[in-house]
This record gives sequence, C-alpha cells and structure tokens, in this order.
Amino acid sequence: MTSSPTRHSRPVSRRGLLGMAALGAGAVALSACAGPATASSGASSATANTDGPDFSGVTPATTITFWSNHPGNSEDVTKQIIAKFKDATGITVNLVTAGSTYEDVAQKFQTAQAGGTLPDVVVFSDVWWFRYFMQDSIIPLTSVLKAADVDTSDYREGLFADYQYKGAQYAVPWARSTPLFYYNKKHWSAAGLPDRAPATWDEFAEWAPKLQAANNGTQYVYEHPALADYAGWTLQNILWGYGSGWSAKDSFDITCDSDASVKALQYVQDSVYKGKWAGVASTSGTDDMAAGAISATLGSTGSLVGVQKTAAGKFEVGVGFLPGGPVTKSPVCPTGGSGVGIPKKIPAANQLAAAKFIGFLTNPENTVAFSAATGYMPVRKSADVTSLLAKNPLIGTAIKQLEVTRTQDYARVFLPGADQEMAKSVAQIVTKEADVKSTMTALRSTLENIFNTQVKSHI
Repeated sequence: MTSSPTRHSRPVSRRGLLGMAALGAGAVALSACAGPATASSGASSATANTDGPDFSGVTPATTITFWSNHPGNSEDVTKQIIAKFKDATGITVNLVTAGSTYEDVAQKFQTAQAGGTLPDVVVFSDVWWFRYFMQDSIIPLTSVLKAADVDTSDYREGLFADYQYKGAQYAVPWARSTPLFYYNKKHWSAAGLPDRAPATWDEFAEWAPKLQAANNGTQYVYEHPALADYAGWTLQNILWGYGSGWSAKDSFDITCDSDASVKALQYVQDSVYKGKWAGVASTSGTDDMAAGAISATLGSTGSLVGVQKTAAGKFEVGVGFLPGGPVTKSPVCPTGGSGVGIPKKIPAANQLAAAKFIGFLTNPENTVAFSAATGYMPVRKSADVTSLLAKNPLIGTAIKQLEVTRTQDYARVFLPGADQEMAKSVAQIVTKEADVKSTMTALRSTLENIFNTQVKSHI
C-alpha cells in the first residue's frame, strides 16, 4: 500500500483522540453515524470539574423522566424495574419512547437542547456519548453517583471505562452487547455438523455446502447482517481475522484497501456470488434466522431472547463466539450497546433522583433481570448469574466472549459519517458484485478525506 497521508510517527491513543476532539468544532462530529450537530462555542465546560456538580443539601425530586429507544425490546422489563424503584424510593419515573434507534434519541435530545423539555435520564450508545459531552449537555457523574450511594467499583471495568474522559465519568453501562454467531441447531443436525459455531470463516465455508445439501428449505445458508446498521460493526470481525481492519489498530492509518482487507472482503463477496451460500439481510438477519428462513447469521446479544422466543417450538437456537480468520482467531469480537447519563440543564434535584434511578436500574439484581429479558450482558461484577444461566445458558456465551473482545477501529467510531460510507461500499461489493480492490481504494480515499478535512488539524 502506498504511503498514506494519515500515517503518524507517533500513535494516537484512544484517550488522546478524545482529548484532541475538545480542541475545536472541526472534530466535534467524531462518531460512527450521521446525526445531530455537536458543535459548541468552544471546549466543553464539563472538563472544568471532573467530578461534576456539588449535591450537598440537595433533596431528590419525586418525579423524573427517562428517554429510551428500548434496546433489545426492553420496554416491559424496564417498566418492571421502574415500578420496583418507585416502591423502594417513592420516586416516579416516566418512561418515554424517544425513538426506535439511538440516532432517534440523539436527534430528539438535540432538539430539546434548543428549548424543548429535557429528560432527566437519557440513553446513548458507546459511540454517541461523546457528542453529548462536546455539546456540554451532560454532567460528569462521579459526585452525583456518590451522593446517590451508587457503588461504581462494582461495574465491569471495561464497560464502565467506555464512558470516561479525562478522569470523568459521563455514563453508566446499561444495555451492553457483543455480536454472537447464531445458528439453527436443527439445520446443523440435518447437515451432520458438530453442535457449535465454526471456529473460523474458512471452516464455515466448508460447512456451507453441507447445509445446502441438507435441503432445509432456506434461501440461503447464511445472511450477512443488514448493511445500514451492521456492516461497519460486524465486518470488523472478518477484517480482524484476516489481520487487517478499517484502520490499523489504535490508529488512523486507513487499511481498508490493504491486501489483507481485500482478501477478507473478497471472502464476503465470494460467499454471495461464487459460493452462493450467503445473502444479505434487508432488515434483520436474526429475525430471518428465528423464522427458519436461513440457517445462521451474526447478531447482537441483545437479540438473543427475542430470537429464542420466536424460534420456540420450531427449533433450538445455538450461539457461539464470532469465527476467527486465517491470520487471527482471537480477539476478533467488538463490543457495542448503550449506557445512561444525565443532562446538564435540569435541576439538581432531578439530577440526584436520576442518579438514584441509574444506580437502581443497573444494580446487581436488576442487571440480571434485564439480561434475562433481553440477552444483554450483566454490567455488575457482583451480579449473581446462577439463576440466569440456569434459565438461559446461552447468555453465558455472551458473558464469556467479553474476555476476548477488541476495541473498535478508529476509522469506524471516530470519523464522522464513516459508518455510512463503509455500508455503501460494502453494498457495492455484495449487491452489485463491484471489484473489491477498487471499491476499497475509493473508500480509503473517502475516509482519508474525512480525516484530513475534519480531524487531522486537531491532533
């Protein structure tokens, strides 16, 4: 690969990247997805106090509002937790459906900053919270969580640290996930396959003809997840397995057109056009798998319980770690999901009540209940998962996979609009059989332009 203008003589750390983002509005839009503008008049004043406001003498409000998109079909279990919270504290929480996606919530929250009614607790994904920090629209949580008697040392360190910046904590993990490999055990048995996920994608390519020959009544053996939502996220798995990525590890060196990346994405294209055993989900691969229309797909752990309910009585669902590649077998799994935080421009009484609710929402007992209802991972170290695993052992696979996860590529999560560009490029490859090398070279040019025009000058 020719010399890239994005190469650095000194690597930029994740924390260093976040630090440079506060230097000016040009880097404010650092995120995987398009959405509300995040520019502010200067560096966020939230950096002035890493602990957050002083809550001495503050009495918590008796009524607060929680905005959520109900990740993992979590509305019912969230309502149950809210009811228990009122019984325990007397505080009423009004749950508001603020949209169906994290982007919907972000847009609604952005609009509210301009004069609408703000929530007291808001949900946002691990790649969205920094937008809110840059808007100076959320508070550091250390002081308020302490005032609310929330034991922050009990959160899983890796998940809790995803929301930290310059020593401050801006959210608490809630609906956290990794992708899983989902498969139909009935189809696996009919094809004479071992009851497990493939160890590598090459192994799955060997299994695919056997699944086809089993005549399971499926259109495809496998569906690549819907491109608009998942291409940039899940395809990191295959790219990493081939020893590459959208960008080099912990770097802005764009590597989507490297020889290794081209081989990885050629595998993806060949699965559709050459092997003819794979398709591309139009909306949800896990829904198609649960309906028996395909034999396997990748999907969030947050889809697990829903898939099991849909498949109940028809076939048994199997899950496993994401497959490795010819170069790297582990770690090849990214994390994802959402946390909850507190807006800045609301009364201190509401902020304190919000912190009490966040602590209750994510306490050991409720994180297990939430996991049982959705498939998301328990976020507390002290959570007793015995009953959870006894009821649904597959959730244990998601928890174990936490130990072999990898930080997402900078190119996906820190270049504004990059996720959509990746999805468009992958769509060319898997729906129009475009040349992989030239498509990835064009994507590299696009990503480098985003970096050079919006990020580079702030490093």
